[in-house]
Amino acid sequence: MKISGFEYKRVTVDTGMTLNVAVGGTGRPVVLLHGFPQTHLMWRHVAADLAADHTVICPDLRGYGASDKPADGPYDKRTMAADIVGLARALGHERFALAGHDRGALVAIRAGLDHPDAITHLAALDVLPTLDMWGVLRGASAAVAFHLYLMAQPPGLPERMIAASADDFFGYFLDAWTRDPAAIPADVRAEYLRASREAVPSIVADYRASAGIDAEHDRADREAGRTLAMPVTVMQQDWGAALGYDAAAVWRAWAPDLDHIITSAGHFMAEEAPGEVVKALRALLGR
Repeated sequence: MKISGFEYKRVTVDTGMTLNVAVGGTGRPVVLLHGFPQTHLMWRHVAADLAADHTVICPDLRGYGASDKPADGPYDKRTMAADIVGLARALGHERFALAGHDRGALVAIRAGLDHPDAITHLAALDVLPTLDMWGVLRGASAAVAFHLYLMAQPPGLPERMIAASADDFFGYFLDAWTRDPAAIPADVRAEYLRASREAVPSIVADYRASAGIDAEHDRADREAGRTLAMPVTVMQQDWGAALGYDAAAVWRAWAPDLDHIITSAGHFMAEEAPGEVVKALRALLGR
């Protein structure tokens, strides 16, 4: 499946990865990074709107969709962020706005910290930075994130367990995390399941990295006092109230120039409430 009106390319970047990417529109560049268990298709509504006056770039992350899935990785967010900066440069953009959802948001955050001269504006949808995510999950409330703990285990068992019932596993999140099932129609859902089924080892490796080296990178940045220097918009569900923390305060420690928005949509907000997401991104791009 493709985003209507977008041109598709396979672009080899300076990290050695070849990424599948959809490009549309003209104007200031905006890169949109998908989450789990999805592909670049999750941005289909938002991308079509932004393409009216921006160059919109929607890649599949390494390990996902039709992009390369190296068996030996790496899948740390520092390397994945370097993929995206390299992709933008390969397409002729030294500076660009960056928005990410879920896993893509973690890549976007790392890109903002590691490449502040390249990222003009940053949006993160429905995540906390990796180090804080692990910090707020505790006790019975952590059951909501059981998949994080499963995929953090050493290689072998998680991959076998998930591959044995891949459609049930990935489909569970598509069902449980949306408040509007119609937002992910049957053909799109089938595409997400197919793509995820074919990427079990790399998806697990992506999550495993977040339990190790990604958290170490965040910790080093926190100890060094590094923050996101660009305007930042965070849009998320009210997980803070559910888990007992102040999400805006957590984010403000990383992003001094912050617009923090609570949405009534479910996790897949770019598909459930694309107009709301577009409004937030256009406001960010105007800052």
